[in-house]
Amino acid sequence: MIEEENNLEKATLGAGCFWCVEAVFQNLKGVKKVVSGYTGGKVKNPTYREVCSGLTGHAEVAQITFDPNEISFKDILEVFWKTHDPTTLNKQGADVGTQYRSSVFYHNDEQKAIAEEYKQKLNDAKAFTDPIVTEISPLGVFFEAEDYHQNYFNQNPEQPYCQFVVKPKVDKVKAVFSEKLKA
Repeated sequence: MIEEENNLEKATLGAGCFWCVEAVFQNLKGVKKVVSGYTGGKVKNPTYREVCSGLTGHAEVAQITFDPNEISFKDILEVFWKTHDPTTLNKQGADVGTQYRSSVFYHNDEQKAIAEEYKQKLNDAKAFTDPIVTEISPLGVFFEAEDYHQNYFNQNPEQPYCQFVVKPKVDKVKAVFSEKLKA
């Protein structure tokens, strides 16, 4: 989806806990905003507690608003594929359940084609030991998560989950994608 006034686009990705996904993408050049939320389920305006139950069908996702003149959707997918395990179904580390599924919720046919082609190339190249199980689905309704989930890592850097789960992913992005980081 293109935001007409400034030619920005959006990507909506699930890669486990949305705190990780949000933190991974916030510091990339061209990323203007990252919002944690829920999509892919059957309940209107779900709460965190409802989503965590695994009964709503929603995935925890981050919706990334980006300038395609500064970072492409393909570049965003490159970071996505390299910062989580896309081969585990409904699981990222100790986080288990459909709400933690690896997912690309595309906004248009171009994003769908890019995501499917990229996934196929990675599988063909055997980039991972096991096949990629990332769901590639059209974006339905996106529900913004509660305020206390927004900018979570930056507001809670000393929290144990942030130290042991989120920070290593952020550090990996800094090491592997240093040329893609904001100054």
